[in-house]
Amino acid sequence: MSSALTDLFPHPIVQAPMAGGVSVPHLAAAVSEAGGLGFLAAGYKTADGLYQEIKQLRSLTSRPFGVNLFMPQPEYADPAAVDVYAHQLAGEAAWYETELGDPESGRDDGYDAKLAVLLDNPVPLVSFHFGVPSRDVLDSLRRVGTFTLVTATTAEEALAVQRAGADGVVVQGVEAGGHQGTHRDVQEMDGSGIGLLSLIAQVRETVSLPLVAAGGLMRGSQIAAALAAGAGAAQLGTAFLATPESGANAVHKRALTNPLFVRTELTRAFSGRPARGLVNRFMREHGPYAPAAYPEIHHLTSPLRKAAAKAGDAQGMALWAGQGHRMARELPAGQLVEVLAAEVHAAKTALSAFPPTGGGPR
Repeated sequence: MSSALTDLFPHPIVQAPMAGGVSVPHLAAAVSEAGGLGFLAAGYKTADGLYQEIKQLRSLTSRPFGVNLFMPQPEYADPAAVDVYAHQLAGEAAWYETELGDPESGRDDGYDAKLAVLLDNPVPLVSFHFGVPSRDVLDSLRRVGTFTLVTATTAEEALAVQRAGADGVVVQGVEAGGHQGTHRDVQEMDGSGIGLLSLIAQVRETVSLPLVAAGGLMRGSQIAAALAAGAGAAQLGTAFLATPESGANAVHKRALTNPLFVRTELTRAFSGRPARGLVNRFMREHGPYAPAAYPEIHHLTSPLRKAAAKAGDAQGMALWAGQGHRMARELPAGQLVEVLAAEVHAAKTALSAFPPTGGGPR
């Protein structure tokens, strides 16, 4: 791991940027204050909303933090498939007494305007999801002193990140909750993606950039394993989702450890892009029919998800969660960082107790 990144935070613990109101300034501040790296999620916010959150976060901590951006998406969705899915969701709209959203509500998530905010008000770190920014963008952020990370879900994607000139790679295994950061939506929904430890090893042999491991990490021992495999830090989302500082809906937080939700799956049901969440009624009924159409499906289902959350109906919400969700701990975010750091240290100490082998018995 390059010193440029490790100098940002004492503990190798990064709070994942979770869009949709989860990664609020108070959560990011608590993580950074405890020695980890807190993150804001710019996804689904306006440029001014992002600026206000950065301003608020800076009032809460002087420690380094990051901001995550969604890359604009190419137009490859089939409008007819989106229309068919909208027809299928008509019953959901009637049930929740709301209208479906407009699938043509925008494709770029205000990317250029948010970049302008980050160039005018530089932050220590910016990461990108759903693709690779241009070299010009990465160079412009470097010139204002910002370290850049880009998510990759395969070794080939990591190589593209290195060629573009980013400073590091977020290596995201298939275990991760929320959206997979694939550069193109070609992923199957059968869970056949690459597991985190295997992916770290593949990427480590492909690129020379610093790696941040992401995917199902909930305990310090898992972080230690990722570090031993070649990562320099670990990014955790679901683990911080359950904290009191998280902006996640209370229904979502409770669902993480509710015995009613026994597993997670990848689905396009809510957004049109592969994302891992707790299996509920909406996912079971609509997931098999959802087309590869992001952000059209995200816009289409947005009113449904909001109505379900308002009604406290977990069966209609997008309950994003990684495979380790049952291990969630309802600790304050700062305390969770300290506990995880202690667990990492204990795991490293236990490992060091085993002497190196000398080639077998003599």
